[in-house]
Amino acid sequence: MLTPDAMTGRAIALMRGKGLAAVVSDFAVAEVVSAVARQVRTKETTPEDARAVFSQLDFWVATYAASAETTNADVRSADALMRRLDLTLRTPDALHIAIAQRVGATLATCDEKMAAAACVIGLPVAAA
Repeated sequence: MLTPDAMTGRAIALMRGKGLAAVVSDFAVAEVVSAVARQVRTKETTPEDARAVFSQLDFWVATYAASAETTNADVRSADALMRRLDLTLRTPDALHIAIAQRVGATLATCDEKMAAAACVIGLPVAAA
């Protein structure tokens, strides 16, 4: 939602259309920061623009979202999800699912594989 890409429209529609209260984990914030930092490394954006995105991200999370801290138990739950070989989850996706499950949140995602895995374990999903 903060940097235009192929999923921007879907992400905005998902957040506006479902009427969900946003819960953002510190891990999710780190993933956004990582993606923007990669854009700086690949010269897709400037360091100044990246810092502006970081500031917008921090403001948005502080103003519009509840924060969820990532815990050791989340990592263990993600590990257990990945050991279920029927789910075919990557570590970041398993961790997002584990955090959403622990805090009782609906998982909001544009990732069809992650949404399908969350549905298999009974986690509510809002997909765009």
